[in-house]
Amino acid sequence: MVRELNNKNASFASDFEKFIKKSRDTENDVSGVVKEIIADVRIRGDEALFDYTKKFDNLELTPDTMRVSKEEIDQAITACAGETLNALKIAAKRISDFHIRHIPENDDVVDNDGVALGVRWHAVDAAGIYVPGGKAAYPSSVLMNAIPAKAAGVPRIIMVVPSPKGYLNPLVLAAANIAGITDIYKIGGAQAVAALAYGTESIEPVDIIAGPGNAYVAAAKKEVFGTVGIDMIAGPSEILVVADNKNDPRWIAMDLLSQAEHDEVAQSILITDDEKYAKQVIMAVEDHLTTLPRAQIARTSWDNHGCVITVANIKEAASLVNRIAPEHLELALENARDFAGEIRNAGSIFIGRHTPEAIGDYIAGPNHVLPTSGSARFSSGLSVLNFMKRNTVIECTEAGLKAIGPAAMVLADEEGLDAHKRSIGIRLDKAE
Repeated sequence: MVRELNNKNASFASDFEKFIKKSRDTENDVSGVVKEIIADVRIRGDEALFDYTKKFDNLELTPDTMRVSKEEIDQAITACAGETLNALKIAAKRISDFHIRHIPENDDVVDNDGVALGVRWHAVDAAGIYVPGGKAAYPSSVLMNAIPAKAAGVPRIIMVVPSPKGYLNPLVLAAANIAGITDIYKIGGAQAVAALAYGTESIEPVDIIAGPGNAYVAAAKKEVFGTVGIDMIAGPSEILVVADNKNDPRWIAMDLLSQAEHDEVAQSILITDDEKYAKQVIMAVEDHLTTLPRAQIARTSWDNHGCVITVANIKEAASLVNRIAPEHLELALENARDFAGEIRNAGSIFIGRHTPEAIGDYIAGPNHVLPTSGSARFSSGLSVLNFMKRNTVIECTEAGLKAIGPAAMVLADEEGLDAHKRSIGIRLDKAE
């Protein structure tokens, strides 16, 4: 049964802390295996990729067949329903339009001492997008990971996707084509991450790797970080819904299950100020579970990790939300926008009764790659900024150096770095 908490109870504070600190990470430590695979790819390059692909995906590859051909992409697009392709194009445009708005501008200023300062933004030279393969593939993930890179101006975007027994999901290839990806390779797992980070005979290395994957992919991304950038290490999906009793309980119940159906360790939380309404939502969840195709997965998630929290006043929910720092936050409230002003920690906020989280997964525009497991306290969702870096610019005139140089020399002297001090002083005609 789902866990129920009530802040009227004396034990609520300790019960709440135990709940949010409970780990949902059930993966075994695979770092040792991953390190071996990465080292092997660095040494043997393509040959290692072919061996691992044969072993894990039951697929024989060569330098000519590892890359997805234009003919394969065209065939995949032909195999997709026109209505689905149109939906992908609508989503792609909305995602692109949103992310383009957040490209940062260069900045220049001359301060009161006459020193020119500035910031220059540049896209990285190459990005690698990891996409899970097989029949349970997600074209929306392709759009959400690749389009921000394209919007940022990354000139080379390549995609890796495992192809078990040679199967490539047509929608994944169609989404890659719509997103502007032209280089696609039929490899996956830690070996694909290693190829993106270090390169092989056939694959040029990239500067950043983005995209979801299993425990091996996550461990590989951790291992190569520093050689390349990574988007984040994402944990199981989660949703927190703050709702009053003016919502149809069936709506809220389905929103909770929309995340529970992802996997058994996903998490769904409801906060409400009406005990009777909380029971109605729980009953509605039970009712929906009788009809959902992924009911067994959703049931395990709901029973093991779900929670319904009742508070005396809905305003008290804000502090709980900020403590949980959820990946997805729905505010199905009368004054939802005002309540949103109290929220500091959340990956993405869905405001109002007619904004289900699922609309953000596909088509709203903001990215669905979001911080999980409380990391919204210090990080943000995927954006153009993940695919950009900045240079700072400093320019001193002779007068500017005379204005600020002496103070710098004092600090260099205090730190015992005499060459630092002299490199400034020699320009100011100060005696050594």
